[in-house]
Amino acid sequence: MTREFEFEFEGRYRLAALAFGITPATAKVVVTDTELLVRFGLWRLRTPLANVGGTQITGDYAWYRTAGPAHLSLTDRGVTFATNSRRGLCVSFVEPVRAIEPTGALRHPGATMTVADPEGLAEALRR
Repeated sequence: MTREFEFEFEGRYRLAALAFGITPATAKVVVTDTELLVRFGLWRLRTPLANVGGTQITGDYAWYRTAGPAHLSLTDRGVTFATNSRRGLCVSFVEPVRAIEPTGALRHPGATMTVADPEGLAEALRR
């Protein structure tokens, strides 16, 4: 079974995202029976569901830190795919994953995605 989750775009995020090719048509999260796949404009994240260590709904993100392209957290090396400042789902990984740069030299222990249904995404990842 495959489930798709759309990103929730907040008005002020749309223009910043568009500059990087991020639109509702180019941003989504897909959970299959075996994998988590994230598409965010040019950026991609792909990992087996067995690599998902946990989830937590988070929110109140600073616009200037999250709008536009995929963002790297300098404190924990996590990656953020944000299209709104209100809330999203933070997913931790057992083994860090590739996402923000193409060589794989930089790996992320977690990823935050501001999908419209973070509870549904969390449930899909628990199965």
